[in-house]
Amino acid sequence: MNLKDKTILITGIGEFIGLRTAELAIGKGIKVSGLQEAVYKAKKAQNFGAKVIVGSVTDLATAEMACQGVDIVIHTDEIAKEGGAIKEFRQVNVDGSINMAKAAKKAGVKTFVYISSGLVYGFNYPKNVQEDGPLSGDDNPYCQTKIEAEKALIELNSSPDFGVIIMRAGDVYGPGSIPWIIRPLLLMRQKLFAVANDGQGVINHVYIDNLIDAIFLALEKETYGEIFNITDGQETSWKEYFTQLAEMAGLPAPFSLPKDELKLFLKLRYQGQKLFRKPADILPEAVDFMTRPYAYSIDKARKILNYEPTINLAEGMQLTREWLQKTDLKQFM
Repeated sequence: MNLKDKTILITGIGEFIGLRTAELAIGKGIKVSGLQEAVYKAKKAQNFGAKVIVGSVTDLATAEMACQGVDIVIHTDEIAKEGGAIKEFRQVNVDGSINMAKAAKKAGVKTFVYISSGLVYGFNYPKNVQEDGPLSGDDNPYCQTKIEAEKALIELNSSPDFGVIIMRAGDVYGPGSIPWIIRPLLLMRQKLFAVANDGQGVINHVYIDNLIDAIFLALEKETYGEIFNITDGQETSWKEYFTQLAEMAGLPAPFSLPKDELKLFLKLRYQGQKLFRKPADILPEAVDFMTRPYAYSIDKARKILNYEPTINLAEGMQLTREWLQKTDLKQFM
């Protein structure tokens, strides 16, 4: 597929993944429109030249309007938190995704790309798990609803009329990443950040531009009905990642606590924040996300998409450092 004469709709266009996707797509000469619920976030994408509709993926009329005249939908919108009420997650992550896919199909959109997550494998999975590996919600609303959304969307695949592609992104970092850059640094500055069990296990990091490269490759090759794990292809320990992050920002390396002790500390902190009606900055479930044991396999993406990550961790950290030098993180507090 030649993308230059196509129009792409990006849901969540003002968020981390959506905004960078819009920026790079526009740089390639692709026409970009977007759907974004928050007005101030919509303006960020409009500044790049995207036409943005303000509204929610859960509203069918809005979804149908956004899909008019569109060739490709890249669905990035989601609720991404460590925990919470599953009803809230399901409304956006499952119902909103189905809503967008059905609206796209009705409008004659040919391709629907769903940005899923490697967290569909849960927190304990086989080493180098592949796309046909076991899925597990692990009693977590984010993991569970990403699984549910994938299942519903892949059933809607009916290429060549309507092709669905699912990208299971790893831990997406880079300028603007809340979970893997901004929030850890804010906690490190307050001396409140720790790794669990001496940082054992593997972070499946993927630099934002590498993920978007993979999305474009999947679109160009029209890999309808396929699911791909996308990471940087490196086996980086949690300790190594967060130590590099701290060094990049000129901060001391994070200390370590046993997993159970760290979870208890975060639980008590969360309860204290609730007591004083303060928004939670990190939930106890975050420890499960930051103690996953193994790397995901990206062999399928390498074989079918000819995907090869072009930005390694050192380069990604340097690009992030340059962004940090001109960014006030207080705006994210």
